[in-house]
Amino acid sequence: MSRPDRFERAPDGAASTAWGTLADRVPSDPVEADRFADELLGRLTARERLELLSGDDPLVSGLAEMANHYNRRPIPAGAVPRLGLPGIRFSDGPRGVVMYRSTAFPTPMARAATFDPALEERIGDAIGVEARAQGANLFAGVCINLLRHPAWGRAQETYGEDVHLLGEMGAALTRGAQRHVMACVKHFAANSMENSRFWVDVEVDEADLRDLYLPHFRRVVDEGVAGVMSAYNRVNGTFCGHHHHLLRDVLKGEWGFEGFVMSDFTFGVRGPRAVESGLDLEMPQSMWFRRLPGLVRRGRVAQRTIDEAARRLVRTQVHFASRGEPERYVAGAVAGSEHRALARQAATRSMVLLRNDVVDGGPPALPFAVDEVRRLAVIGKLAARPNLGDRGSSRVHPPEVVTILDGLRALGERLGVEVLHDDGDDPDRAAQLARSCDAVVTVVGTTWRHEGEWVARYGGDRASLRLPDGHEELAAAVGRANRRHAVVLMGGSAFVTDALDDVAPALVMAWYPGMEGGHAVADVLFGEAEPEGRLPLTWPRATTELPPFRRFARRITYGPLLGYRMMEATRQEPAHWFGHGLSFTRFEWTDPRAVAVGPSVDGRRAVTVEVDVTNAGERAGTEVVQGYVAEVLGTHRAPLHTLRGVAVARTIAPGERRTVRVELTVPEGVDQVAVARSAAPTDRRVVRLHDVG
Repeated sequence: MSRPDRFERAPDGAASTAWGTLADRVPSDPVEADRFADELLGRLTARERLELLSGDDPLVSGLAEMANHYNRRPIPAGAVPRLGLPGIRFSDGPRGVVMYRSTAFPTPMARAATFDPALEERIGDAIGVEARAQGANLFAGVCINLLRHPAWGRAQETYGEDVHLLGEMGAALTRGAQRHVMACVKHFAANSMENSRFWVDVEVDEADLRDLYLPHFRRVVDEGVAGVMSAYNRVNGTFCGHHHHLLRDVLKGEWGFEGFVMSDFTFGVRGPRAVESGLDLEMPQSMWFRRLPGLVRRGRVAQRTIDEAARRLVRTQVHFASRGEPERYVAGAVAGSEHRALARQAATRSMVLLRNDVVDGGPPALPFAVDEVRRLAVIGKLAARPNLGDRGSSRVHPPEVVTILDGLRALGERLGVEVLHDDGDDPDRAAQLARSCDAVVTVVGTTWRHEGEWVARYGGDRASLRLPDGHEELAAAVGRANRRHAVVLMGGSAFVTDALDDVAPALVMAWYPGMEGGHAVADVLFGEAEPEGRLPLTWPRATTELPPFRRFARRITYGPLLGYRMMEATRQEPAHWFGHGLSFTRFEWTDPRAVAVGPSVDGRRAVTVEVDVTNAGERAGTEVVQGYVAEVLGTHRAPLHTLRGVAVARTIAPGERRTVRVELTVPEGVDQVAVARSAAPTDRRVVRLHDVG
């Protein structure tokens, strides 16, 4: 196992600093808690109210510390020690707690592949425990930006291209984390370009904004999220941190958001009067908001604006301070056995089997049969290196990492399989090793050097969706040498993989699978676990038309067509549809039936659909039943099928028949829905709603 870096553990007693004495003083009754918050506000001086609105770290030394070790400890904002008000104590995410040494879970894109909000809620709970145990009271890792184009460098930090999946997974992470700490959802809004994030102006029609780029944020707001982080980019000419329409009209007005709005770090505020547009907290230091006292004195900013922001910050802290499970906030819980087991489970369930062809007229390439594979070649540098994803603001520092080679060697030792490794620097040498073995695994894909947060000229948006230089050639050389060949892909988004079609009968997407990911990959390859993952984004072909994407754009238009909805509208056939994923077994479905249709509420009806699923194979397996509704969204005036419900049926035994129930919401006037294994039109089974009853 690799022990990756020198980050220290949290100091003893860190949990007590998250809320200090505030937790013991907050009344349990919500009305009384509000009165208590107002009392605290009344005891604040005018200067202290202004100081609530900014990060507490010194400007120069604070920025220097972040550049050296970003978020190695909680980042404080608005603490008032004389009143026992701890202020915000920030920890970033979303792969886990960024501070100290914490559990590195698979990236959100990997977790989205489970299609399972219940699992994501458990991960949120674990992250909340680790944040609180290490002295934080805010987890700012609920990233739900819509993946408009798979080349976005930070695709790995979100849950994919679908509004419904984004909202449900984000809400689940929020529910779990907020048992212990406040959560913050980001980046509001229309943020899905990395290299130009500080300046790009996203032009988007109001209808497209409402139907495609905002609904998942509303879902998380409705879940009760404590904070919302504004984005760096502009929307229709205005920076998001200064966007009165987004922050005041929509978020705080129409949606009734009662928490606080914080800026993205450093460049998220472009002037002190952002507070008038609805920004409550400048992070991580006071750069522009330090000018507010003078503006208030001169009447340029109203005192009531400052008071409103201060009340949001204090009231939210008061309502969350009494939450928690103190007995769990111990050092042993952080990256302990329970959370590592959860990380392994999430990684295992995220594995997507993209292709699994038969080999030389025999069985499919996977899973490897132990009685046939006694000697396994593992090819590629990525097999032996920790590959957790981006090394920007989302970087987690686990105490150790199980690489794919580590996992295969550990499993091979138990099963009696000899595992041999070649780094792939010489494709001919790698091919020679492959020929001498019963089967071969080639590990290729991206790292933090190819995609991620654009810092110090690494990472950023991807210039190409193809595999990095040399990876296709390596896989081809190995595949020609041994037909029993599985290619394992690592990365945060889609790849164009046509070069592997004839040389890799098995293709597995492992994502950035977290600190226990090596065990997960090994378990799936040898059939110790089923590949349960489904793609949370569409994988294009080399010739597939995608939305326009320019890495250094000054201005770009976001339209209504992207992902699988674009494929349907333009009648394209991608390499792999959203929702695609194979199993080691075979399922048969009955015709689906609608069993309940509810009354119209705000123009939509709740619909319940059932389908009987039978495992017709010889292994237990998991089926993911997806519910789609053809509806008009945004400025595209033709109805397109859109995901509106999912049900995960796990561990269906061979021969077992199970009734799977999917809950959907359907626009008034729509008289049919469809259930499917993926977004592909050929997968859909139509259910007519008028047949109910």
